[in-house]
Amino acid sequence: MKVAILGCGAMGTVLGAYMTMGGCDVELIDNYQAHVDKMNQSGAHIIGTVNLNVPVRAITPEQMHGIYDIVFLFTKQTANEAVLPNLLPHLGADSTVCTLQNGVPEPFVAQYVGENRTVGGTVLWGATFIEPGVSELTQDLSRNDHLFEIGEIDGSVSPRIEKVAQVLNYMGPTLISSHLMASRWGKLINNACMSGMSAACGATFGEVLDNDTARACLSYLGREVKQCCEAAGYKLPILLHEQSPVTLDIKDQEMFNANQEMFLTMYSDMRTAKASMLQDLEKGRVTEVGMINGYVCQTGDQYGIDTPYNDKVVEIVSKIEQGKLPLSMENITLFDQLDREYELYHI
Repeated sequence: MKVAILGCGAMGTVLGAYMTMGGCDVELIDNYQAHVDKMNQSGAHIIGTVNLNVPVRAITPEQMHGIYDIVFLFTKQTANEAVLPNLLPHLGADSTVCTLQNGVPEPFVAQYVGENRTVGGTVLWGATFIEPGVSELTQDLSRNDHLFEIGEIDGSVSPRIEKVAQVLNYMGPTLISSHLMASRWGKLINNACMSGMSAACGATFGEVLDNDTARACLSYLGREVKQCCEAAGYKLPILLHEQSPVTLDIKDQEMFNANQEMFLTMYSDMRTAKASMLQDLEKGRVTEVGMINGYVCQTGDQYGIDTPYNDKVVEIVSKIEQGKLPLSMENITLFDQLDREYELYHI
């Protein structure tokens, strides 16, 4: 079986290293030549909560050859229009593309490669790109009972999704879900809330948690995500570290305080992590904010739900991209324009 990971930044590099270490024959594909060269010369070096150096096989997209049976898509959604057409010649009738991207990318990916080839999943761990050849794993994998949650778009449990799970199992336990789109909305709690605030404030997850106002914004962002999820016909699953999403309803001060504790628990082991959107801003790249917080806003517009906090994250991150705002925690003052119903929760 021919397996590839397309897009080997922080997350793809960690996945490729673990899969290779577990015995999977996998190609790591990335367009960053220096990164590809370093991995081929010295292996994939994974630091952070582990210290691994794994010999891997890395190539650039121009070096792709033959037909891949399974491709794990880890590129940014902003690159899809460039990446997916180049992948098509390397897909056979029975090939599977498993998108592990942020947001809700399955419909867009299916437009290019066909719904019959498209499955998706969420990743329940984080990583930061350090330099060519080096990525930092930012959490203890042993705390998760599974590392991936994957599924078919229609919720069926097919032989191919079981085959994809077997490959991901080279890194760690993989849950096959019959509710993929609900799982996607569950991951949006992470992406829109913590990643959104990390990018808007130029802060690590720990710095967001330690700032009372920034942490309060997590709860208001999360409430908007939950409202949009339910309007779209889905029910949020249990979140990171077995946290229930029920407190996201935030109907009184007590529930707000409980929700603040929920976020503190969810990210207690990821304090040094930086959102991938923040890493993009630091490198002067366009972010996925339109596909993450923007997706929440679009869903809100569709169902008549106000999303002022997600709107504000999109506005701030877009202005940072354009050079109109600094990458600074001082941006938190821009959220003061929004209505805060409850008193700040102090740790």
